Amino acid sequence: MPEITYNGRAYPLAPGESVLACLMRHGAAIPSSCQAGACQSCLMRAIEGKPPEKAQVGLKESLRRQGYFLACIARPETDLAIALPDEAALQVPAVVADRAMLSADVLRLRLRAEAPLACAGGQFVSIVRPDGLIRPYSVASLPDVDGYLELHVRRTPNGQMSNWLFDEVRVGDRVQIRGPGGDCFYLTESPQPPLLLAGTGTGLAPLVAILRDALRHGHRAPILLVHGALNLDGFYLVEMLQDLAAVHENVTYLRCMPDGLPGEGLEIGAFEEIVLRRVTNPADWRMYLCGHPDLVFGLRRRLFLAGASLKRIHSDAFLSAPQAPATVKSNE
Repeated sequence: MPEITYNGRAYPLAPGESVLACLMRHGAAIPSSCQAGACQSCLMRAIEGKPPEKAQVGLKESLRRQGYFLACIARPETDLAIALPDEAALQVPAVVADRAMLSADVLRLRLRAEAPLACAGGQFVSIVRPDGLIRPYSVASLPDVDGYLELHVRRTPNGQMSNWLFDEVRVGDRVQIRGPGGDCFYLTESPQPPLLLAGTGTGLAPLVAILRDALRHGHRAPILLVHGALNLDGFYLVEMLQDLAAVHENVTYLRCMPDGLPGEGLEIGAFEEIVLRRVTNPADWRMYLCGHPDLVFGLRRRLFLAGASLKRIHSDAFLSAPQAPATVKSNE
């Protein structure tokens, strides 16, 4: 079996085992979060040998050429000597320009990067805490227009990063960020397809950016934004989105929750069923699905079975890592 050499020690890989799982099994403290190849927290660099191509999907070309790869999905077939990334080369300092509460448990942070950062609205960046803790957050702004990165952070009871951001980080503080990553951003196409923007919780963040980007590019095909929550307290930015829908006749903004009384712009029922009722001829649509992983993956599957092309479904599931040493939870 292949061996992984890290910090001068050789670790044999078990059959089908990822680099991250192998290192963690041997007690190595490696930064990680989603453990599914989405958040890029476990980025490592091959200093000898070639990492699997699959473990480099989604990385910038400059990083791929330097041997960077995602340890959580890397299952090499040959020996590798690896190292943690050069943090100075990957990270960009940013200043907290503004913070405000969007709801009882969702904090809006606006960061101004102190170095150029080519980031599209809807992609994600990762905040790196001074102790090395890393969490990815989707960008809800249009950085090239707004001049800042807007992040929506939901506080969770045991969220190490969210509690730090809520309780300790203040306007004027400097933080380190990595990125960007992800493919949830608006694509200019001709002819323009109808757009489905479907998300739950803070999965709304990238969808707001994609909606704004589509409108500034003059998107005229229908745009359906569906936001799901467990109850009325889970919705935020409602007035802003209602105003956009009122001004742009091609935009439909719909809230949905499992129980309660329906109202104007509010439907009651299962998130997947409400979306599927609204999307006719799925093969014609480009789709962006963000939020809780069960809903994202379930809806993605059902839309595919209904005729949607996987190439036209962009998904960003907010994944939680297993409870294990050196792992962290994404979007907390």
